[in-house]
Amino acid sequence: MNKAQETVLEIDLKALKHNFKFLKSKLSGSTKFLAVVKAFAYGSDAIEVAKYLQELEVDYFAVAYTYEGVALRDAGITTPILVLHPQPVSFDDIITRCLEPSLYSQRVLDLFIASAETHKQHNYPVHLKFNTGLNRLGFGLEEISKITETVSKTKAVHITSLFSHLAESEVLDDKAFTVSQIEHFKTIYKQVYAKLDYRPFLHLCNTSGIINYPEAHFDMVRSGIGLNGFGNDPNVNKHLKPIAALKTNISQIHHIKKGESLGYNRAFIAQTDTKTATLPIGHADGIKRQYGNKNGFVTINNQKAYILGNVCMDMIMVEITSIDCNEGDEVIVFDDKYTAEALAENVQSISYELITAISQRVKRVFRR
Repeated sequence: MNKAQETVLEIDLKALKHNFKFLKSKLSGSTKFLAVVKAFAYGSDAIEVAKYLQELEVDYFAVAYTYEGVALRDAGITTPILVLHPQPVSFDDIITRCLEPSLYSQRVLDLFIASAETHKQHNYPVHLKFNTGLNRLGFGLEEISKITETVSKTKAVHITSLFSHLAESEVLDDKAFTVSQIEHFKTIYKQVYAKLDYRPFLHLCNTSGIINYPEAHFDMVRSGIGLNGFGNDPNVNKHLKPIAALKTNISQIHHIKKGESLGYNRAFIAQTDTKTATLPIGHADGIKRQYGNKNGFVTINNQKAYILGNVCMDMIMVEITSIDCNEGDEVIVFDDKYTAEALAENVQSISYELITAISQRVKRVFRR
């Protein structure tokens, strides 16, 4: 693989395939797989990732917002796409682009039915989101009668699935809450089934749910971070491969004398003679300011180089006093060895936040 000569995000599609196959191996043959590709497929590239997963015959995609689904349709994705948080203003676009909405309150259910009727739809697929404890979005158990009554009065929509979302499926030392969510979901779907003459399919598990709660796989599972190579558990991570590698190079080397300052607000004052490297990546590229002042690091020739001073918009400066390196040398921000998870932990963050923050101005390079 060529050494980075500029700031690039390399996306390894072979690693993506590996992760997909590993997660699929945890399922029964009849369980469908939904790939979550919201937020540019967790900071990489939703279109290229979705195209590749479509080749691998993934069953469903999910995005957060309608425009993300529209972009996939425009790129030629024909696999069903679930929109997890649609806004009523986008309902017309959902229907014209054959996207499938998650409906989570009586208001959005009523508004979507009205839109579907205006478009003269028949049995348009919708997914009902239920709240089982995350308390973010979703119908409550007590709303089931009204939901089914509302749907029974129209031919415009058809309930394709019922689903919910686990709050702490990665927490293994206290499974009680997750078990209670699973049982609550069972109560919900049984009550819905009792009021319908058909059975929508069911999905509840996220990546950690796939690994830790096989009894809750139901008809489909969902994975986003797992496909990207992170399992929220070291024992799971060893079976996965991070698909993204953020790399850059050394633009210039400086020799700063004791007492001299570096960067904005003179946030770093050299206590001894110090050698630094300036790199062409900054907070506009996704390296947030909290990584500055030695809270974050990059890797140069297999050695940690801590970020000095404040992160600039387009640049960071790192200490290389004890590192043998030259201008133009490659720098690893994160990859499959020096992971995004390890870097994020330095600032009490998580891999999700770091990888999804990578700016779209960073060049994407795909490796097959």
